[in-house]
Formats: sequence, structure tokens, C-alpha cells
Amino acid sequence: MFTVSTKKIVIILILIAASAFYWMNSGKKESKDGQFKTRSIEPGDIIQTISANGTLTPVVLVNVGTQVSGTVAKLHADYNDPVKVGQVLAELDPALLQAQLQQSKANLLSTQTALRIAMSKLKRNRLLKEKEFISPEALEVIEQEVEAARAQLAVSKAQVERDQTNLNYSIIRSPISGVVIARDVDIGQTVAANFQTPILFQIAKDLRQMQVNISVAEADIGQLHIGQSINFSVDAFQHRKFTGAVKQVRLNPTIQENVVTYNVVALVDNEDGALLPGMTANIHFVVNQKNNVLRVPNAALRYRPKDSESSASSKSTPAPSQSTVYRLSESKPAPISLTTGITDGNYTEIVQGEIQAGDLVIISEVADKKESESKFKLRVF
Repeated sequence: MFTVSTKKIVIILILIAASAFYWMNSGKKESKDGQFKTRSIEPGDIIQTISANGTLTPVVLVNVGTQVSGTVAKLHADYNDPVKVGQVLAELDPALLQAQLQQSKANLLSTQTALRIAMSKLKRNRLLKEKEFISPEALEVIEQEVEAARAQLAVSKAQVERDQTNLNYSIIRSPISGVVIARDVDIGQTVAANFQTPILFQIAKDLRQMQVNISVAEADIGQLHIGQSINFSVDAFQHRKFTGAVKQVRLNPTIQENVVTYNVVALVDNEDGALLPGMTANIHFVVNQKNNVLRVPNAALRYRPKDSESSASSKSTPAPSQSTVYRLSESKPAPISLTTGITDGNYTEIVQGEIQAGDLVIISEVADKKESESKFKLRVF
């Protein structure tokens, strides 16, 4: 005879067995719809873009140098300082230049005196010539001396002007109004203006408008034109999108390791000053844009069924604008041919096809049912 506790154990085991039997049978009767992941066809916007990288620079960037050599005596501007046109940025030690100017002025006085002496001599000798005390040839020699003195006076005046200009150049002034973005000189540093003018300051004219210098591959350059819109982001503001427009597509190519690229310049508004010179921009050129069009997920275009019949039917390569998607028909994938348009990488435009908004298309297959059953058995035991 069974005890009450034994009967309870038998009843529990019967219930567990019945539950397992029901679960396994219900799984076998389940529709194959659960084996596929689907996505709905919906209308939306598609923006086709080209990606590239670029660097932000000021629209006008002036390198300020010096035309004379010397030692930096004073600095009147530093990084990020706003400056006006003609404002003093730095001063060189003027001692040597002042000495050269004084020497030139002394030479000028000497040549002026020499000219006066020559003129007086010429005047006396003309009187002597009238009285025939000297020959015409002797008078001609004196006249040539006067002309030489006049020429030497002109040279001395030019030397004074040159040395005065050089002395003025010892004061470095800003050629434009803007912001100092670089200072490459310190007090006490010697600068030499020889074959190449040294750069002391870099001044950006107006940082409220910037330009982006973009390197574009030759395969994409044919799709770009002046006035084309761009969207870009910078690492400093990853969640913020900036916009601009193409200003110039430069014809001079850059060839590096047999890779040809072209430089494209775009203008960008920077009223709040968030963008800084030298920032790297991740750019997207807007090549084409269509709004409120029927679109299909690209995952649906990539999906192909595993069964042999569907695989065999999908081996033929469609035309570039022809694609195939699959939707469920009697719990099986049924192919649908589509004519497609532009794509943004996530969605593709549907130009033509026997499909409409709200239809479900297959994007992938889920795990096999046998895997789920094996997991259930592991949990039970």
C-alpha cells in the first residue's frame, strides 16, 4: 500500500511529465514565423552621403614676419589676443638700425656740402671762361664734377630713406584686424631676415567663419559641386552636428603612394566660436536626398534563406538597381523583386515592387528550435 506522501510524489511526477510532453508538442506545432526576424516597410527620409576627413582652418590666415634682422626687445601681443590693423605686436632692438641711419644722414650732409663746393667752383670757372682764362675743356670737366656730386647726393638721400624704413620695420605691426593664434618668438630671441622671412605671429582675420580643407578620393570627386551641403562633426563635440557648403573644388590633385585625392574647400559658420583652427572634421557630403519615400532596411536586402530552393533561386546576380527581399508566405520565405534607388547605408529607397507600407520583410533567422529544446533539458535536469 502506498502512503499519502508516496501518492503526492507520484502525482507531482505525473504533472511534470505531462507539462514536459505538452511543451514539446506545442513547440512542434508552433508556426515557423518564430524562426525569422522581420522588419516593417515604412516611409521615411533617405540622405545619401559621401564620407571624408578634413581640417578646420581660418578663412584668412596671415603670417607676420620681419624684414630686418635684430633682437626682440619687446612683445605687445600673445596667444588669443585680439588685434587691430596697425597695432604694434613686437619691437626689435633699434640701436644698430639707428646707427646706420645716423651714418646715412652724415653721408647726406657730406654730399650736400660737396655739391655746394662744386657749384661754387663751377660759377667761378664760368666767369673765368668768359674772360678766356680757362679753356672750354676745363669748364666741361668742372660741369661733370657737379653732375657727379648731384648723383651722389641722390644716392645719399636714398640711403637715408632706406635706413629710415628699416628703422620703422623694427616695430612689427599687425597687417590685419583679427586674433593672434600663434606666437613663435620670445624676448631676447634673435631673428634673421635673410632669404626667408621668419614667421613671428600668425593672425586669423575672422574666426566667426571657418573653412574646412577636405581630402576627397578621386572615385567620389565627380559627385561634388560648388554650393553642395556638408554635415560634419568634430571630436570635441561628438554629439553636435555642424553644417556648411562647398566653396571650391580644386583641380590640382595630390598623389601619394599611387592614391589620388583632391582638395575641397567648404565654408562653415562659427558664430559661437566652438570650432577651433586645426580641429579634425568627419565630413558627410549630401549627394542626394529624398523625403517620405518607401524604404527597406539594408539587412533585408542582404538576407538569403538557408534552404536549397531559395538559395538556388538567388544565385543569379540581379542588375545594379534590382534587389530581392523575402517575406513570409505560408510560414516560408517568398522572394520579392524590387527596383531600388538611393541608400544611406541603413535604408534603401524602393522605386518599384510588389510591396507596400506595413509589409513585413525578413532580415535574419533566429536560433534553431533544437538548441532551445537542449537548453530546456539542461534546465530540467
